[in-house]
Amino acid sequence: MRFVFIGSATLAILTSRMLVERGNEVVIIERDAATIERLRDELDVGFIQGDGTRPAILREADPEATDLLFCLTRDDQSNIIASLVARSLGYRRVITKIEDPDLEHICAELGLADSLVPIHMLGRYLADMAEGQDIIAVSDMLRGDTRLFAFRVAPADAVPLQELAIPDTAWVLCVYRHGEELLFADPRLPLEVDDEVFLLTRLRGLKALRQRFG
Repeated sequence: MRFVFIGSATLAILTSRMLVERGNEVVIIERDAATIERLRDELDVGFIQGDGTRPAILREADPEATDLLFCLTRDDQSNIIASLVARSLGYRRVITKIEDPDLEHICAELGLADSLVPIHMLGRYLADMAEGQDIIAVSDMLRGDTRLFAFRVAPADAVPLQELAIPDTAWVLCVYRHGEELLFADPRLPLEVDDEVFLLTRLRGLKALRQRFG
């Protein structure tokens, strides 16, 4: 798979390194030439020097060949602008990182469904830890060739769960309704449009799931 990152902050570097180690192609868009020269010795990735909010730079990164674009600069406004421009250029999927929780509803209104608010995740983790809960990270569960897959229910798939054509390599874990309401995977559960369905799958089953559900 091919991934493009806007910005070279710590989160972008860590994620890029992991993706490269797993055999993926990675391209990083970075404004500062000195930063690019420093990172060339650390990362086996491609680089594009320029402003990731500019259409010309995002076109150079090749939207059609890119599976996922990460907007991970240190500036929320730049990430939002880059995401909107990228969407207009045909990027399949865009991840928008925002540090200011007050901007989360703006992302929702702009249709940026895959917004990432690190402070929310960290806050939830710390609150669980403070209450003495035994925290199990998702990464601890996904061992070997196990992967997590999620999709949003389209109108054509608003049927009872048991009527979905789920490949034999995957198992439905749960369904989230209205963003937060947890529903267990009862085969008789009638799915509704925009429900989020989470599945556990083997790596070899990911392609079939993407073809079926996007």
